[in-house]
Amino acid sequence: MNSDNDLIASFLDKGNVIAVVGVSDSPSKYGNRVFFDLVEAGYKTYAVHPDGGTIGEHERYPDLQSLPERPDVVDVVVPPAVTERIVEECKQLGIDKVWMQPGSESQTAIEYCEKNGLSVLHDVCIMVQRKRV
Repeated sequence: MNSDNDLIASFLDKGNVIAVVGVSDSPSKYGNRVFFDLVEAGYKTYAVHPDGGTIGEHERYPDLQSLPERPDVVDVVVPPAVTERIVEECKQLGIDKVWMQPGSESQTAIEYCEKNGLSVLHDVCIMVQRKRV
């Protein structure tokens, strides 16, 4: 488990732009809940899902490359195999903070981050930690 308080605080800095990967159409899905929790907390947050479109009044981008600006933090709420592709995309785009929501992490993705200089959080929920900072 990686839950260093200083690292968590650096990810949750209010100046950070956050992209949530895995924001579906379903309000009950976890990615949707994470996205709206961060929006309501005042973070500049982008929704990412391969289908694109909109979620509420927010645009949903098909991938990280399509975002209007580079996020500081990418929060992944997707199956572990997808997380493994997302961390590679983060490296290519120069994004160095990846938060893997519980259930999204894989040892392969964690090791990729560590070997490639990406800060990574896993086994902790961004919504829970946000309320503690």
